[in-house]
Amino acid sequence: MAGRKGSDFAGVSVAIITPFSHGDVDYGRLREQIDFQLDAGTKCIVPVGTTGESPTLTHAEHEKVIEEVIQHVAGRAKVMAGTGSNSTAEALRLTKRAAAAGADATLQVAPYYNKPTQEGFYQHFKAVAESVDIPVCVYNIPGRCGKEIEVATIQRLAELPGITMVKEATGKLDQCSEIVGTTNLTVLSGDDSLTLPMMSVGAEGVVSVVGNLVPADMIRLVNAAASGDFATAKSMHHQLFSLCNRMLGLSTNPIPVKTAMKMLGRDTGELRLPMTPLTDKQAEVLRETLLGYRLGLN
Repeated sequence: MAGRKGSDFAGVSVAIITPFSHGDVDYGRLREQIDFQLDAGTKCIVPVGTTGESPTLTHAEHEKVIEEVIQHVAGRAKVMAGTGSNSTAEALRLTKRAAAAGADATLQVAPYYNKPTQEGFYQHFKAVAESVDIPVCVYNIPGRCGKEIEVATIQRLAELPGITMVKEATGKLDQCSEIVGTTNLTVLSGDDSLTLPMMSVGAEGVVSVVGNLVPADMIRLVNAAASGDFATAKSMHHQLFSLCNRMLGLSTNPIPVKTAMKMLGRDTGELRLPMTPLTDKQAEVLRETLLGYRLGLN
């Protein structure tokens, strides 16, 4: 389908971690992570999503991290701010604040825990989309949120001008196919390991976790798939699979990726409860995985 809404966000977006030091957000490290992504050619930075440990940030920290990212990126890439909530009023407040700070788009996770009806999902996202002038990416991740946004609801949401993208993390290729085939939304993979399969049926990129480590490799995969070079894309898919599957499967995101960044000397690796470190056995598997990918450890 030509002229998809949200196509300017096609490609690789990276859901960046939030570095902590002695319990506080480490803004110096945060700026280093942004520079690393920009140097690699990452098209869009996504702060304070799940990978950024948004559930354990204070409201003040949440807002400041978004503002710091926008200021440091300074127009060199897009910023899609994670401003979703299971409270519509809270999502509206965070999204308006991010839009005023200069965010290019907002990532809106499905309201979690309170398990809205499909009509509740629709009214929630509609309220957010109508409250700001920046595009909205609906984030469908039932494994985290307890309930799935159904295709019929996404089709209704696609009729709203402000809803332009869906980050699909249901793990269902058929769902991706149906959304691509029946709406003009840009679909982005929410699972690194499914990026190539989803792009083969019409998705246009990924919001990546593995991109925190190897953004250039993920960009190469996505660019190859977008250009129809599926031989290169398939080769990159298999190369990246150990990180996308073995590494990320070790524990809850972002525990493995933050641990890997610590091993690579690029982050403090500090987590906030209820996130806890990998076990020694898991850490050894991670170390072997990184060495197998030929990443140099500290």
